[in-house]
Amino acid sequence: MRKDPLWWTGIGCALLAAALTTLVVAGWRPLIAYDERVARDLHAHAVTHPAVTRSMRVLSDWVWDPWTMRALAAVACVLLWWRGDRRRALLVALVTLAASALQQGLKLLVGRDRPVWSDPVDSAQYAAYPSGHAMTATVVCGLLLWLLPRPPPGRAPGVRRVAAWTVAVVSVLGVGFTRVYLGVHWPSDVLAGWLLGVALVALATSVPVRERGCDPVER
Repeated sequence: MRKDPLWWTGIGCALLAAALTTLVVAGWRPLIAYDERVARDLHAHAVTHPAVTRSMRVLSDWVWDPWTMRALAAVACVLLWWRGDRRRALLVALVTLAASALQQGLKLLVGRDRPVWSDPVDSAQYAAYPSGHAMTATVVCGLLLWLLPRPPPGRAPGVRRVAAWTVAVVSVLGVGFTRVYLGVHWPSDVLAGWLLGVALVALATSVPVRERGCDPVER
C-alpha cells in the first residue's frame, strides 16, 4: 500500500470533491443556501464599489485567466523540453490538458446554472460547476511549484522559493474570490475547482519522475 503523503492528499481531495459534487447534484439545501447568501452579499458589494469591481475583472479576466495559466504551463513545457527534461515536460502538458477535459466534462454532466442578477457586473459562458478559473490556477500553480528545486535537507527555503509559494497561494485563492465576487460562480463551484486541482497535481506528482538516472527535482 502506498504511503506517499502526496498520494493520500490527492485521494483525500478527490473524495471530498466527489462528496461535494454529490451534494450539489442533490441540491442539498444547507449548501445551496450558503452559496446563495455569500454570492448575494459579495455581489451587492461589487455593485456599489465599481472601482474594486474593475480591479477584480482585470485580475480574473487577464492576470489569472485560464488561458494565461495555460500559457505559463506551455512556457514551462517548452523550457523543460529544451533542457532535455522531456518526461516532466510531458507530465505538465498532460496534467494541464486533463484538467481542462475534466472541468469541461463535469460542467456538462452537472449542468449547474450560474448566478443570475438583475444588475450583473460580469458574465461567463458554460455551466458553473466546477470553476474552471479556480481549477486551472490550482493545477498550473501546483505544477510550477513542483518544478522548483528542493532545498537541501535541513536548509530553510530560500527567498525565491518563499516568494513563489506566496504568489501561487495568492493567485489560487485570489482567483477563486474574484469569481464569486463578480457574481459568475457559487462558492462551492470554486471549492470544487480547488479540490479537483489539488487532487490532479498530487496524484500526478506522487510518483517520482526521473530523467537520465537522476531526480530532476533535486537539481
